[in-house]
Amino acid sequence: MLTTSDNGIALIKRFEGYRSSPYICPAGVPTIGYGTTIYPDGRKVSTNDADIKESEATSYLKHDVAAFESDVNKLVKSDINQSQFDALVSFAYNLGAGALKRSTLLKKVNADPNDPSIKDEFLRWVNAGGKKLKGLVLRRDAEAQLYLT
Repeated sequence: MLTTSDNGIALIKRFEGYRSSPYICPAGVPTIGYGTTIYPDGRKVSTNDADIKESEATSYLKHDVAAFESDVNKLVKSDINQSQFDALVSFAYNLGAGALKRSTLLKKVNADPNDPSIKDEFLRWVNAGGKKLKGLVLRRDAEAQLYLT
């Protein structure tokens, strides 16, 4: 079982961004830290919650990432390297394991994890609400680059 490396955590942090105070994310869900919506103790984040320190946000992120690591480890049937794993965990963290499970990206990874067209599959996931978002283009490009290293 692979786990996310420091490079993978850094990538997720870079694109999620740190917020010490609770906020409503674009999906309409109360969120804190680096995209945490449920605390490690099972409580949902509320907009009335106290601010957190960056160290707490990192701890919450690592807890959240563990679930996606498990999903990626179960879904990927081929042998992949650390960078490939990290990129897929970031993808799943952002879009959900269900999106990864249904994706042509996963089919191609399982068929041949070194297929260069996998980069194009990352770049297909750049829309939200029917619109191409620059932040998603940047994130998918960074994930694809990490995957290919």
